[in-house]
Amino acid sequence: MDYSSAFAGMKVVDLTGGVAGPSCAMMFAQHGADVIKVETPHGGGDWARILGKTYETHSAFSVYGTLGKRSIAIDLKTAAGKEILWRLVKGADVFMEGFRPGTIQRYGFGYDEVSKREPGIIYYSISGFGQVGPIAARPAMDPVLQAFTGIVDENRGEQDNHPHRMAISMIDMFTGLLGFQAIATSLYVRREQTVKQGRYIECSLMQGGAMLSVIRMVANYLERGTTQRTAMPNGVFDTSDGQINVTMIRPTDWEPFCDAIERNDLLTDPRFNSMANRRDNLDALLAIVRPIFKSHTKAWLGERLSARAIMNGPVNTYTEFLKEEQVAATNIMSWLNHPGMPEAVPMPNIPGLPPFEDGTKRAHAPALGENTRDVLVQHGYSAEEITALYDTKVVAG
Repeated sequence: MDYSSAFAGMKVVDLTGGVAGPSCAMMFAQHGADVIKVETPHGGGDWARILGKTYETHSAFSVYGTLGKRSIAIDLKTAAGKEILWRLVKGADVFMEGFRPGTIQRYGFGYDEVSKREPGIIYYSISGFGQVGPIAARPAMDPVLQAFTGIVDENRGEQDNHPHRMAISMIDMFTGLLGFQAIATSLYVRREQTVKQGRYIECSLMQGGAMLSVIRMVANYLERGTTQRTAMPNGVFDTSDGQINVTMIRPTDWEPFCDAIERNDLLTDPRFNSMANRRDNLDALLAIVRPIFKSHTKAWLGERLSARAIMNGPVNTYTEFLKEEQVAATNIMSWLNHPGMPEAVPMPNIPGLPPFEDGTKRAHAPALGENTRDVLVQHGYSAEEITALYDTKVVAG
């Protein structure tokens, strides 16, 4: 074992779909575990594969969530399909499911049933709203939970004061990391036990959204929904060639800021000579500052603000971000080719692990059912039995 293969020799059976569960399981594959992704052979498999624009059996959503895994397509509505899953469960360290509450029990693979056969297994359930409660069975995705947990209301547009969701799957991704830390720490504890004791872990997008926004939630609660206005000209400002973000939180930022924009006369203006006065007269201050920003380039403003330790950054597109010299200098991105993709795609390297290498197992996102035959062979099925499973459409790939 080394730092890049902490979970080598462990088997993870992954029945999750979408983003949160698959991204969690993907982290185990990246750290050396054998992650077997169980998908339905019908309807395109994991529904993340058909979100947005598709590239053969992948989409942008599914490539990240399947990196380093093996995919097996099984019809779990059949008795033969259930038997395959039981063979996968045998000797597994982790079992992950992401069905609506109650569904996995109807399939016969709830925690009670699985833990009877594998007492040491770490069983993880991921859902939208939790396993119990009045809306537990309601379908949910990241945008719904952004709205439900208060994030959309918090993100009101500066111009229209209308609530907006964040376009990224931030609750999904954060919840996936929460799941990874919960399972990983459980495996650490179990590793120290003489008699391996498993456990049941539950996580939801609702919980992930709450934890993601906890600081703003606490502040909003204490301020009774009326957020204190900033005392500085913070936010996104139009420039002559785009936009720039400026963030100031310290009273000592005021003087260097005025110097950066060449308006030291503002230091003696009684409307702005204290934090309280700047807060009370923020609209007047912004009316002065915005035209100044608009008359200069992002580069000019960024250089002068940075030289005075004022936090700032250009408002980049994703393409502009990928071309930033700082991105190349820090080696945070790799470029990976996948079947069906028209060109190599950017993939952020995972902290603590070696960079992705194109063409390796860690950097490969399997097609739907790509590894079905190999997984069946590994779990004791004969060539004749495998042929019969394909012929009866119990498996695919």
